[in-house]
Amino acid sequence: MSVKSFAAKIFAHYIHRKTQKWLQNPVATQQKVFEDLIASAQHTQFGRDHHFSNIKTVEKFAQQVPVRDYEALRPYIDRVVKGEENVLWNGKPLYFAKTSGTTSGAKYIPLTKESMPFHIEAARNAILSYIHETGKADFVNGKMIFLQGSPLLEDKHGIKLGRLSGIVAHFVPSYLQKNRLPSWKTNCIEDWETKVDAIVNETIDEDMAVISGIPSWVQMYFEKLQQKAYKPVGTLFKNFTLFIYGGVNFEPYRAKFENLIGRKVDAIELFPASEGFFAYQDSQSEKGMLLLLNSGIFYEFIKVEDYFNEQPKRYTIGEVELGVNYVLIISTNAGLWAYNIGDTIQFTHLKPHRVIVSGRIKHFISAFGEHVIGKEVEYALNEALEGTSIQINEFTVAPQIAPDQGMPYHEWFIEFETLPEDLDSFALRIDSAMRKQNVYYDDLIAGNVLRTLIITKVAKNGFHEYMKSIGKLGGQNKLPRLSNDRKLVDFLKRE
Repeated sequence: MSVKSFAAKIFAHYIHRKTQKWLQNPVATQQKVFEDLIASAQHTQFGRDHHFSNIKTVEKFAQQVPVRDYEALRPYIDRVVKGEENVLWNGKPLYFAKTSGTTSGAKYIPLTKESMPFHIEAARNAILSYIHETGKADFVNGKMIFLQGSPLLEDKHGIKLGRLSGIVAHFVPSYLQKNRLPSWKTNCIEDWETKVDAIVNETIDEDMAVISGIPSWVQMYFEKLQQKAYKPVGTLFKNFTLFIYGGVNFEPYRAKFENLIGRKVDAIELFPASEGFFAYQDSQSEKGMLLLLNSGIFYEFIKVEDYFNEQPKRYTIGEVELGVNYVLIISTNAGLWAYNIGDTIQFTHLKPHRVIVSGRIKHFISAFGEHVIGKEVEYALNEALEGTSIQINEFTVAPQIAPDQGMPYHEWFIEFETLPEDLDSFALRIDSAMRKQNVYYDDLIAGNVLRTLIITKVAKNGFHEYMKSIGKLGGQNKLPRLSNDRKLVDFLKRE
């Protein structure tokens, strides 16, 4: 055992003991975070506007601070972007994480001196948690690659601006710099396809041990490696043992990954966002990710079915239940208050509180009142794939409300790597799994309001070309699993 791996095990044990202290006291931990946030921000413009000095309880906070998304909070954020101090949080942010908006165009999410360390610590602690649980630490001696955005930053009224993954690149600890790939020069390449080619050239002869990124973009990297090396990734990188991912469910990609790698490797799931690092997988045997309750974020949860009500009930960590779909609402030490990040989650375990990401509140299909969410389509597809040799690269689902003939249906657009022998039979397997997942969908099928789903095959790289066409190729960009309209799939139909 090397000195480096031995030291990693000692540090992992220390962090594990530190984590146990707050996860055993979730309600008290969150209460302290809440009180600290309110006290810290009471003299900001937002704090004065919402009378933070009078807020002593979570109930009072819910009365005085309505839930907002980016558009609703934008008047405050615009003032911060213009250089004004003490608006949402004390002073000015250290950075703005620039993300792609929908109606709002580019979004500027503040990162402060108080919030930034938690992004770094959470990523580090996810790896240390894995080391503590498994005892595996030899990978720290190998090379590590993180597929991410460019670290080149712009200046916005004295505040640095860039993609979150590019900002985080400036905080990689010195003890990891020697092992980290790609090079700074390659990381600065903006064009994603050019960048992946350069990463392949830089890493193909290296001892890669850890690879991290969104599965769809790592898959592209693996395919290019295999094309150039004429061998599976796992043979090329004999010591590759750990895959770290976030942003999307890995299960639809798992079979293709194992085929590209040539063997199984351990994986760690993360739940990061520009707004905060919310959770990471702390166990290889338990379902879900550990919700980080001691990271400068106060969480509230609204049941999905109640979200669009005028005054939906906001639950705290001590009130949540297993298996319920909640919209995740956050208040943070970056100055986001009762902020809807758009993700929906479910708790898989209480104390410790573990979650899965079940979808996006804006990404659903409810053309007929079925309210199908991302978790349901992913589960149905995985169930249909089980025990088969079928492999898929990517998929999305949209309603077909007005077909040329027959009843409406859900249309599944799938890019296959390995085709099913009988496409109609495979569609029926997915449909059956969907009916078990969603009682409203089942009722619509049984009541002859909808016909069983139809699969439309997408040409090789069809989704890749779509993401490229909207300027969201690579980095942290993700393909929506569902749409309640047909804008995305109409593009695929044209191909």
